[in-house]
Order: sequence, then C-alpha cells, then structure tokens
Amino acid sequence: MKVSILGASGYIGGELLRLILTHPEAELFYSGSNSQAGKYIHKVHPNLRGLTMSKMEKYNVSKAVEADVVFTALPHGQSMDIINELFLTGVKIIDLSADFRLRDHKIYNKYYREHKYPELLTKSVYGLPEIYRSKIKSSQLIANPGCNAMASILALMPIIHLVDTKHIISDVKVGSSAAGVLPNLSTHHPERTNVVRPYNPVGHRHTGEIEQELSLKAGKKIIVGMTPHAVDLVRGILCTAYTYPISELDDKDIWKSIRDTYHNEPFIRIVKEKKGLYNLPNPKIVIGSNFCDVGFENDIEKGRLIMFSAIDNLIKGGSGNAVQNMNIMFGIDEKAGLLSPSLHP
Repeated sequence: MKVSILGASGYIGGELLRLILTHPEAELFYSGSNSQAGKYIHKVHPNLRGLTMSKMEKYNVSKAVEADVVFTALPHGQSMDIINELFLTGVKIIDLSADFRLRDHKIYNKYYREHKYPELLTKSVYGLPEIYRSKIKSSQLIANPGCNAMASILALMPIIHLVDTKHIISDVKVGSSAAGVLPNLSTHHPERTNVVRPYNPVGHRHTGEIEQELSLKAGKKIIVGMTPHAVDLVRGILCTAYTYPISELDDKDIWKSIRDTYHNEPFIRIVKEKKGLYNLPNPKIVIGSNFCDVGFENDIEKGRLIMFSAIDNLIKGGSGNAVQNMNIMFGIDEKAGLLSPSLHP
C-alpha cells in the first residue's frame, strides 16, 4: 500500500512515519508538512535516521491522493477543508484530528466551532476497532479517536450495562506529548515537570466522544464526567474510572464481562494480579506499543467498581490505532506492523 501523510512533522506524524517505514505491507509515498517542507525526514524526526532519505514536502492534495490511503494529522479545525477535498477523489482517509469524531454537528459546535461540512460527519466512522471493525472495513473516512476518549471508552465499555449510567467519573492522567509538538507555557519544562495539574476539569472536548460512544453501546443516554490531569510523563495515559454498580457484583461477574467484550481483541490485555508492582494497568508497561491494558478493583464495601486502562497516547491513542484501522480497511493482518512490545525498564 502506498501511504501519504499530511501533518508529518508533529509527534503523531512522526510516529506514523515510524510505523509506516517499518510496516511489512506499506511504503511511504508522500510526507507533507508546510512548516518543515524541504527538510529530510530524519532532520525533523532524528529517531528515523537510516530508515529513509525522503524529504518533507508542502501540502499537495493532488499528489497525496495518488496513494492508496491518506493520513491527516493536522490541528483541530484545519483538517476539514483538506478532507472535504480528499473525500471527493474517493481516496481512503484516516483523520487523526477531532474534525469528524462527533456524529451530531450541534455537539461538535459545542466543543469546537461551527463545522463547515456537517454532511461528512454522517459519512465518517469512529475509528475504534474494538467497536466498529466491520464498518471500518468498508469506510472511506475514518475518524481516529481522541486519546483521553480512547482510554475512557475502553475502560468503561465492558461494564457499562452493570453500573449507574448517570454517575460515572473518568479521571485521566496524561503525558505532555498529548499537547502536541508546538511549545507553550503549559508544556514548558519548568512548568510541566514535578506537576499533577488538572486542566479543563469540566467540559473537556473528549467528553463528547466518550458519551457518544458509550450511549450507543448502552442504547441509552450515558453521562460521564471526565477530568484530565497533566502529569510528569512524556507519554502515556492512565484512566481511573469510578462507577457504581446497580447491584452487588463479585469479581467473577466483572471478569466475565471484560472477557466477553475483549476476548478476540489482539491489542487489549486484562491486567489484574494479586501481587506484584504491575498488578494493575500502568502506562510504563505500554509505552511505544499499541496495547491497551484494562483492569479493575471491586470495592464492595463502598459500592464502587473502579475501572483502569493504560495506553500510550501517541500509539494506541493515536498513530498505532490509525495504522490498525488501515490494516482493517485493506484486509490485511490487523496486527501487521504493530506487535512490538513496550520497552522495560
């Protein structure tokens, strides 16, 4: 497969390049970045030195569509114009911005701004293979999920039918790379290190995705309060989701629900051990991989069920999941190019 990437100079774009350059069934055809046009890829992403001598080029939609699939890794609000143009050509598109994740344009307008092409919202598929694998196979436009939304949905989806759906809290700790490659005060090292800082504690834009997908899964309106925290990590997300079961559950009930949901999922691992340092999901154990670790603690005394998930925000929460979607779209092994484990320590 020939692959084009628009927005190749950011962190997500760099990880897309790394995965495509080492993918057994894909080759890089075009790498687009207006800000870094003319530079060798390895000058922008030094970890890719020795893998390619290609250069980044200015955005050129007519050239990008000569590939079999186009990844768009552009800032929110900037993808939609280019994707509208791409869509008319019939090329397959995997978008890593938020521009096509929400089905209802009114909800999109609430969290972002006025959508220019609301008719395309109904033509995109939310790119979560664990829910929409069959639709992804036949779709032209995939909207890759947001990283905080991904972690929250995968933690909560197996037990959403077992809990009070009006009182769910998703507490998310996220690394600095989720803020993107362009620096600002909140990502400046002296301000970011040694910190656990809540941001957008109410009304974070990923809340719309979480409620949308869990409501569709449950067949009724789900209310989730999601609060993210900036923590002193470069990459990784830990979601701790607090729920309240509608009836008393034992551990076997919860295990069964998680296994029934994920038993055939190649990148979901259930982590709940009685002993050991890593007895529950931990971002350190998934960094650089496309795995999502899911676990739980059943607090019978307090009437709580606490769900956990851990992902790398740039891989399963971004480029790795996008490549997984590509594999599904083209009917090749879903795991192709994605089975590298994380590093440890």
